[in-house]
Amino acid sequence: MATGNAVAPVIIKRKKVISGGGHHGGAWKVAYADFVTAMMAFFMLMWLLNATTEKQRKGIADYFNPTIPINRISGGGDGAFGGDSIFSENTLAKSGTGASGVRPPWTTGSEESGALAENALEAEVLREELEQALAGQGGESDLMENSLKHVVTRISDEGPLIEIFELPGSPLFDQDYRATPVLNQLLARIATITASTEHRLAIKSHVATRPVVWTRNDTWRPSMERGLAARQNLVFAGIPDTRFDRLAGKADTELVSKDPLSVRNNRIEIVFLTGDGGR
Repeated sequence: MATGNAVAPVIIKRKKVISGGGHHGGAWKVAYADFVTAMMAFFMLMWLLNATTEKQRKGIADYFNPTIPINRISGGGDGAFGGDSIFSENTLAKSGTGASGVRPPWTTGSEESGALAENALEAEVLREELEQALAGQGGESDLMENSLKHVVTRISDEGPLIEIFELPGSPLFDQDYRATPVLNQLLARIATITASTEHRLAIKSHVATRPVVWTRNDTWRPSMERGLAARQNLVFAGIPDTRFDRLAGKADTELVSKDPLSVRNNRIEIVFLTGDGGR
């Protein structure tokens, strides 16, 4: 029997804390997340490889090849991933037979390759001279300033060219295929610039697609008439007839706008032929 002044025992319960948890902490979660991310990237890569063509894969490989050519054949296939660009001949590293244009890329060690490189350099220098000459004449009058909005220069497979195109509300020809004042002033300026060069010229005329409801839906005749009128104006401006290599009416076979009816497709291209074809 317990006495009245007996003291009850004190019981202290201590909880044992295990640091890090029973599964060795959370480090495994980070490793697992990295593994899942890597697997997702792997399956996306496999899907992309299956969804692209061989030419597109070569173009992608060349895009990540800034200086040293790794792939034997450079990109240049059709489509968004094919390396198709007007500047790709000057920027992509090349060591094989592919190219973005008609001309193959040049490699060192052969006379033919050296000639191609020389022609490309000549074309680029001439394009810069043409662009500077056109821009240098701007500001003479409001008409000339507005006329230059119709002009762009670029490099083609045959050489540098000056492209003159229509803008909404500002046509290049009237209904009888006579040049408007805008085109007359541009052709006169181009004739002055051309007189300082010795390259032969080629003229290409393009027109927009006509609506199918038109009774006379022929686009070949308008393109030829426009090309002939442009050539005649250049001759009147002082360009000898012997400087012209050819004139081509392309109709609506080479559109530059997604809208086939857009007036932007109405254009005249004056090509300064380089290489053997320009002499």
